[in-house]
Amino acid sequence: MATTTPTRPVTTDTTPTPVIRRKRRPQAGLLTAFTWILSIGFFFPVLWMVLTAFKKESDANTNPPTFFFTPTLEQFKNVFDAGIGTPLLNSVFATVASTILVLLLGVPAAFALSLRPVRKTSDALFFFLSTKMLPIVAAIIPLYVIVGKIGMLDNIWTLVILYTAMNLPIAVWMMRSFFMEVPKELLEAASIDGASLWTSVREVILPLISPGIAATALICVIFSWNEFFFAVNMTAVNAQTMPVFLTGFMSGQGLFWAQLSAASVLAALPVVICGWIAQNKLVRGLSFGAIK
Repeated sequence: MATTTPTRPVTTDTTPTPVIRRKRRPQAGLLTAFTWILSIGFFFPVLWMVLTAFKKESDANTNPPTFFFTPTLEQFKNVFDAGIGTPLLNSVFATVASTILVLLLGVPAAFALSLRPVRKTSDALFFFLSTKMLPIVAAIIPLYVIVGKIGMLDNIWTLVILYTAMNLPIAVWMMRSFFMEVPKELLEAASIDGASLWTSVREVILPLISPGIAATALICVIFSWNEFFFAVNMTAVNAQTMPVFLTGFMSGQGLFWAQLSAASVLAALPVVICGWIAQNKLVRGLSFGAIK
């Protein structure tokens, strides 16, 4: 005897699914507003410096400050007339040359201390770090005597050597952390394929850590460009750099705010351009290895 199973009627529900909207918490809005206020507060001195660079000297020394003024390029003309060319070229040469030397010396050292460790690696790392423990002011007199004895005072190559020694420990520590994130299996696979050590480093390792190298180079550029203590003690006229040149606008006749602001804008512009060009690699380099 055949049995039949009763079928249930098919019902179609055409009621639209309600959209659930999440309420925005007031804490998020307050955090956003606080972030904007904090960012504007940090950026305002830079904005005020740029605005002051386009003022007349009489408008830059008013109390209360002058917010509405007629822009002028007179201060930039005065800065160029004061001879900014030589200090600017000196800063560019010392910064670029020292950064290249730091990378040429730091990349092999960081590679040896990470992927191909040597004996007593920790001692070598501590030695690099210990060179930053001595204050510069404590070493300036012996350095000044040595540089004077060999006739290298007021010589741009003196700053190149000092900037290289100043930035090399930081560069080695930074690039070692980037090398540590590279899997060692890549070197083993390259060696199995018959690649030499130099080929493996050039074709496999360096392309992977290029963002880290760019970030390290940019930090070395910033430190070298802004360095003042070595430059003011080791140079006079021929090897004068931009930080020393800026102090010339603070004289016994008074502080020329507009000219100083114009010179500061010109001094900061190369570093800003370098950071803007390398911003993609800089972000990747600083976050290299942060996300596994």
